[in-house]
Amino acid sequence: MRTLIKHALGSDSPMDSITIKGWVRTRRDSKEFSFLEMNDGSCLANIQCIADAGIPGYEHIGKMSTGAAVGITGKLIESPGQGQKWEVQVTELELIGEAPSDYPLQKKGHTPEFLRSISHLRPRANLYGAVFRMRSRLAHAVHRFFEERDFTLVHTPIITASDCEGAGEMFRVTTQDPTNTKAEKPEDDFFAKATYLTVSGQLEGEAFATALSNIYTFGPTFRAENSHTSRHAAEFWMVEPEMAFCDLEGDMDLAEEFVKYLVKDILENNEGDLDIFCKFVDKSLRERLEFVVERPFQRVSYTEAVEILIQSGKKFEYPIEWGVNLQSEHERFLTEEHFKSPTTVYNYPKSVKPFYMRTNDDGKTVTAMDLLVPGIGEIIGGAQREERMDVLKKNMEEHGLSDEDYWWYLDLRKYGTCPHAGFGMGFERMLMFVTGMKNIRDVIPFSRTPGSCEF
Repeated sequence: MRTLIKHALGSDSPMDSITIKGWVRTRRDSKEFSFLEMNDGSCLANIQCIADAGIPGYEHIGKMSTGAAVGITGKLIESPGQGQKWEVQVTELELIGEAPSDYPLQKKGHTPEFLRSISHLRPRANLYGAVFRMRSRLAHAVHRFFEERDFTLVHTPIITASDCEGAGEMFRVTTQDPTNTKAEKPEDDFFAKATYLTVSGQLEGEAFATALSNIYTFGPTFRAENSHTSRHAAEFWMVEPEMAFCDLEGDMDLAEEFVKYLVKDILENNEGDLDIFCKFVDKSLRERLEFVVERPFQRVSYTEAVEILIQSGKKFEYPIEWGVNLQSEHERFLTEEHFKSPTTVYNYPKSVKPFYMRTNDDGKTVTAMDLLVPGIGEIIGGAQREERMDVLKKNMEEHGLSDEDYWWYLDLRKYGTCPHAGFGMGFERMLMFVTGMKNIRDVIPFSRTPGSCEF
């Protein structure tokens, strides 16, 4: 039976017989034996294996270079070396898969840009192995958070005819031949109408929240936005809870609780992976994460936030005035320089938000909220939804949306309407926050960005 290296290193006692399989990180040879540093991706740490000349399989030692897949059988014994509890005294070697000399992940520093060009191999690099183990851990924590609070998971559709955000930046899904010079009508397409990859599962989520009370979605979303910033990707994952009989206050409470829960989970259950980010990516990372867990979040209205930004005297690349959307530089100023803590901004101008957000009594603002964190800016965006049929129809008219296209969404207000609220968390942005990684392309297995769909 094969033993994962993380279990071997975590063993309470020596083992007379152990088999591990993984990839060679480094090999050092002497006349009578060789040291092999092995890693199988189950944890950050390698395990040292000492193979004496003459054991079965040693004749292939010269081919067990960096990147080669190797099987090792031997004894797990206490290591005399510093910084490691166990090592393997090898009794048998097996060369499973060679890695020739052009293997690109040799023992040296590699730039993120280079590693993105070999995204199929970069999970083998220590840093990126840690990133994707952390991604898995964070996903499990998301599901635990909602399960502990009696939320129902709903798999909302990836193909949709609705534009949730109203921005029109959507990928068309079609079976029509793009080389056909004859004009083809949407009604002649596969779904008999124009359809797109979803930008959000929210609208469908509302349908289930108004039946099951508390639900959440966790799936891929798509934006055909020609943005090359470090925070944007054309394909990314969203976590979207939706709650019936909930207002903006309850929405903000859950969002803040959610962020604290995820950060605390990463601090307590990272199995050593956090150390590599603290050492090589952001030396202040652990301190910042602990700060988020320990300190209460700040809350400020959009109007107050704009006043703070204007009165700061700071010259921003994007000038600030009431009525404009907050940019990343504004959000980071609020969290990093003014409040020095995560901050929730609420009650945004109606003109900069989508049609489904509930209009406040002033007629100028909506019950929107954005949760901002240091180093990233917006990590969660949400709102109380407009549950009043007449107001929702008016909002849709102002956004150029037809009742016919959204008939089912209006039905939710026709039959047993109730106050409800929800939010969306960009999963990759949360991952950037807990790892300190600065580019969304480095926290998603295979990034999809304008001009790039390589793998």
